[in-house]
Amino acid sequence: MEKEEIRLSTRERILNVSIKLFEEKGYHGVSVDEIIEESGSSKGGFYHNFKSKEELLFTIHDQYIQYTLARGYECYKAEGTPIERLASIIRDLLIGIDKYKASVTVFFQDYRYLTGENYKIVEKKRDEYVEIMLKILEEGIKSKEIRSELPPKILAMAIFGMVDWTYIWYQKEGQYSIEEIADIFVDIIINSVLKNDLKDKERYAPFFLKNKI
Repeated sequence: MEKEEIRLSTRERILNVSIKLFEEKGYHGVSVDEIIEESGSSKGGFYHNFKSKEELLFTIHDQYIQYTLARGYECYKAEGTPIERLASIIRDLLIGIDKYKASVTVFFQDYRYLTGENYKIVEKKRDEYVEIMLKILEEGIKSKEIRSELPPKILAMAIFGMVDWTYIWYQKEGQYSIEEIADIFVDIIINSVLKNDLKDKERYAPFFLKNKI
């Protein structure tokens, strides 16, 4: 018996096509008519699901940041030391980039085109995710795992700057898998923030590539 074909709703088709087109051409490079044609929809179908093209862009952004935020809370609430949770959240961000690369691209390249309440909602959730990272780092300093001379806010921005921009150069067919890239990033970041007197402890050994050879 052949596998039953999954039929997408008009809303899902419009979202999927829009993510693809926005990734390729940018938000302002795509018209509503093009989205309608590519998705096999109609103007009525489009405007029944989305009041405007910006609402469509907001939906793409909100879906991705909501997924990322939920995963961030899972990493924060997981058992383990702050360093272990930091490694987990770094890996999770990279897995998300691999899993939703097109949405991530749209999120970062077209974020500035959101306006008014749409912008405020997404910005609030982005700030909430930053707070999760800050809590992990601050708890790491308090537990004497993370070097106390590193300001948490600067450290958080440095980590996001390194991890988030992976979407620009990462290719699924590239030399390194996302799991291998995650191992490399965890090694670089944990090596940079972990106090020197803890680097030889067995608990932290899994974070260093030299122990995987």
